[in-house]
Amino acid sequence: MATIQDIADRLGVSKGTVSKALNGAPDVSETLQKTILETAVEMGYTIRKRREKKKLCILTENLEYEEPHQFGYDIILGFRQMAEPAGYEVEIIDVTEKLQKAFSYDVFMLKNGYVGAFVLGFSLNDPWMRDFQTAKTPAVLYDNYIMTNPRMAYVGIDNNEGMELTVSHLKALGHKKIGYLSGALGSHIMQVRHSAFFHAMRQNGLKADPALTGSSYYIIQCLEKQLPRLLEQGATAIVCGHDLLANAVMVQCQQLGLRVPADVSVTGFDDLPMSAYTSPPLTTVRQERTQLGKSGYYALDSLINGITIGTLLLHAKLVVRNSTDKPADRVGGGD
Repeated sequence: MATIQDIADRLGVSKGTVSKALNGAPDVSETLQKTILETAVEMGYTIRKRREKKKLCILTENLEYEEPHQFGYDIILGFRQMAEPAGYEVEIIDVTEKLQKAFSYDVFMLKNGYVGAFVLGFSLNDPWMRDFQTAKTPAVLYDNYIMTNPRMAYVGIDNNEGMELTVSHLKALGHKKIGYLSGALGSHIMQVRHSAFFHAMRQNGLKADPALTGSSYYIIQCLEKQLPRLLEQGATAIVCGHDLLANAVMVQCQQLGLRVPADVSVTGFDDLPMSAYTSPPLTTVRQERTQLGKSGYYALDSLINGITIGTLLLHAKLVVRNSTDKPADRVGGGD
């Protein structure tokens, strides 16, 4: 493993300059500091060699987490409940595209003294998602998956199990024509749930018809364009890829003069805190968010200690509320 002297020799600078740069001293120019950090990463210099204090970070993007009713709150709480008693200092970083373009993931981690990261809310086109494919600093990604890098792990719930529970529930109620609406398929988790829906339909002996599915980046487009198309084809139940979309679908159905669940059943995914208070309360797949946070810590601690965990999935649970019921005969509602 590289030493400070090795880095100094490579760059033709003093050992003291390298040490200052690695510790963020203000008398080393930003350009030189970045060069030293990038070289340190390239040569395999590790944070553990220079810091006894153990620091982890939670990298968040597109995630609300500051209030108890927000989705990310319990995930972060669970992670900290495990990490801090184990002697780690945990810092939460709201990541921007500008930050990702300014520093590579490994350089950012080395610069700030973090030995590992728990990554929440990233999209597939984020610059650091490319960095994760070859990164040397351990990271655990929630609802994202990086192949072939033994320093990366994926935690989440079993989405296939969640969709199987949902479709089985609707089939048991008597639904045969089941539609699926989703957010844009540009995220890993929306792709997984989309695929899981088709698999669950086939597993239950139901026709998996692509014409009975729709997706859009904007919820309003799902409501105005995709939902009417599914209803016109006689869908008696709509499975939604996440709870915000499911709630919007219920409101839109009611505005169209349809009763939920008497005329159409609606299900969600995630069990956001609001889901018990929608009108009607939403049947959805629960993610045990505190447990997900704890699992994120378990996986990250394993990676830091050289145990190459790839995927850690929690069991899904279907929470049945009042948005699902037996199908009613509607105009255009034949098989």
